[in-house]
Amino acid sequence: MSNVKYTDGATFRCLENLKEASLDISLIHTGREYCLPGHICSRSREEFIIHFVLKGTGFYSADGQTWSLSPGQMFLIYPDEPVTYGADETDPWTYAWIGFKGIRAGSLTAQCGFSRKNRVLPAPSSELITEYIDHLLEYRQLSQANDLRRQAYLLLFFAELTDFHEKQSGQNKKSHEYSTSVYVELAIEYITSMYQNGIGISDIASNIGISRAYLNSAFQKELNMSAQSFLIDYRMHKAASLLLGTDMSVKEIARCIGYTDQLVFSKAFKKKFGVSPKNYKTHQEMLEHFHEKQP
Repeated sequence: MSNVKYTDGATFRCLENLKEASLDISLIHTGREYCLPGHICSRSREEFIIHFVLKGTGFYSADGQTWSLSPGQMFLIYPDEPVTYGADETDPWTYAWIGFKGIRAGSLTAQCGFSRKNRVLPAPSSELITEYIDHLLEYRQLSQANDLRRQAYLLLFFAELTDFHEKQSGQNKKSHEYSTSVYVELAIEYITSMYQNGIGISDIASNIGISRAYLNSAFQKELNMSAQSFLIDYRMHKAASLLLGTDMSVKEIARCIGYTDQLVFSKAFKKKFGVSPKNYKTHQEMLEHFHEKQP
């Protein structure tokens, strides 16, 4: 809490180092900046960041591509990815931004139209953007009430961005506007974050906004397996790792990977590896011992 910082200057206004207030989606930092000519940022961050160009021009480089940007555009920075962006030398930009984390971060950015192939998109009006950024900055004092207010405005902001994208694309809301690879990527992101909580295929499909049937067809197309098979395989490999690397009981491991019924877990494990969880560790040790003795 003591690291939270608020800056209010003539060219830079920012609220940063916020705690993660929600597992789903949390604001980490936000602000507005009038950049000096040639001002460049080059780094990777742990969170998602959306920048909105309000005035002037600049550039954004990521994944081997470079875009020239002007007012009315926004661009997304993915976590843990090196990027470079900077202001024009003669017409430096002014931009606003939101940085955020959470299980739903990937799916929310997808709803706004972003993907790794579509990192730069048209943005809503600068008036709307500054209105929401100012609301987020307004509730800068640290309190539980303000945590909720920032959370509410962040979600409303995403609702506006999603609505703007839907109107821009003229999409039929019953259609699937993204490629199957995008849905599979979002599903895997959700699984790796939530597999311990007993999630099922309906939970995954609901989280990314598609039907169970379409989720399974996407997995069949991209990975040649069902979403259920992927989820089970992921859990079984996590269980195998825990069996070899810890002294946890089978019951504890079952609970750790999202199973409330130890018997159901044991049956799934034996189906995957051919031995029961209890015998798996001994089986692996015997195999290693056998290989060590080979000439």
